[in-house]
Amino acid sequence: MKILVINPGSTSTKVAIFEDEKQIDLKVLRHSPEELSNFKTLWEQFDFRLKIILDFLEEKNLKPSDFSAVVGIGGLLRPVKGGTYRVNDKMLEDARANFQGEHPSNLGCALAYEIAKLGGVDAFIVDPVSVDEFEPLARYSGHPLIQRRSLSHALNIHAVARLASEKIGKKLDETNFVIAHLGGGISVCPVKGGKIIDANDASSDGPFSPERTGGLPLQPFISLCFSGKYTEQEIRKMVMGKGGLVAYLGTNNADEVEKRIQNGDEYAREVYEAMAYQIAKEIGAMATVLKGKVDAVVLTGGLANSKMLVDWITERVSFIAPVLVFPGEDEMRALALGVLRVLRGEEQAKEYPE
Repeated sequence: MKILVINPGSTSTKVAIFEDEKQIDLKVLRHSPEELSNFKTLWEQFDFRLKIILDFLEEKNLKPSDFSAVVGIGGLLRPVKGGTYRVNDKMLEDARANFQGEHPSNLGCALAYEIAKLGGVDAFIVDPVSVDEFEPLARYSGHPLIQRRSLSHALNIHAVARLASEKIGKKLDETNFVIAHLGGGISVCPVKGGKIIDANDASSDGPFSPERTGGLPLQPFISLCFSGKYTEQEIRKMVMGKGGLVAYLGTNNADEVEKRIQNGDEYAREVYEAMAYQIAKEIGAMATVLKGKVDAVVLTGGLANSKMLVDWITERVSFIAPVLVFPGEDEMRALALGVLRVLRGEEQAKEYPE
C-alpha cells in the first residue's frame, strides 16, 4: 500500500512516500523567512504549502490517485483518545479555528484532505498533540479556574511505547513506562497500558528545554507579567521560543552547547546539566503516578542523541527502572504505520470528535 505522509512545521513541510512499512522517499521542503513573511496568518500559507506538495508529486511522476491514503500530522484539536482518525468537516473546522492555539501542525489535516480528495481516497491523522488519556486526578491544577491540559508529543510517545514493549517482551496493554520526549519542547509522561495518563504541558510546565522555560516560580513570574516592561506577546515568546537554553546561552542547538562545554565553558556545562537535572526530576515525579511500578524509563526525541545529556539523566533515574533510549523522532513512520494498521484492519479508524 502506498501512503503519502505530510508534516508541516514552522519553517518546512516534510513529505514522505511509504510503500507498506518502507519509506521510499522523503523531501523536506524548506520555507525561507522571506517566503513566509508574505503571509500574515498561518492559514494564509495553506495554498502555498499545498502547491509545493503537488509540485513535488509531479516531479516524482505521481498523482494523488496513486496513493491508498494520505495522512497529515494532527494539530491542536479538541481533546481526543489516541489512535488514527479519519479527517472530517468538524476536524477541518477546528483546525482552521486554531482550537487550542495556532501551530503549523494544524495545517496537516487540511493539506492531507485536499490531496486525498483529488485522489478519491481517505485522509487521516494519527495521535494529534491533543491526545487526552488523562486520569481524573491529573486534571487538577490547584484552582478551579484552570484545568491541567493534556498536550504532549503523543505521536512519538505512543510509537516509542510500542517499541519499548517489544524490547522488553511484554504486551503493550500490560506495560508501565515513564517516557521522556526530549526535543525543542520536552514532554515527560507516565504511559500505562499504552495510554498517556499524565503529562507536563511542554508549553507551560515541566523541565526547561532548548527554547522553552517549562514551569517557572509563580510569584516572581506574576511580578514579571505586571512589571509594565513586557507586552503579553513578549511574555508568551519569553516562555515559548526564547526560554530555556536560548535564554541562558543564546542558542537552541545542543551540539553547539556541547562544543562550548568541551572547550571549557563551565557556565554552559552547568546550564546543560541543570536541564538534565530538571528532566530527571520530572521523570521521578511521573514514576509516582505509576506508584513506582515502572517497567522502563524511556528517553526519545532529538536530544536523546546527546550522550552527555542521556548519561546525566540516567545517573539520576536508573534506580527507578532500566533506561531505554530510542533517539530521534520518526514522526513520518509513526504516521504511516498508524494508517497501515487501519488499512489492514488491525485497528478501527476513529471519528472526530469522539
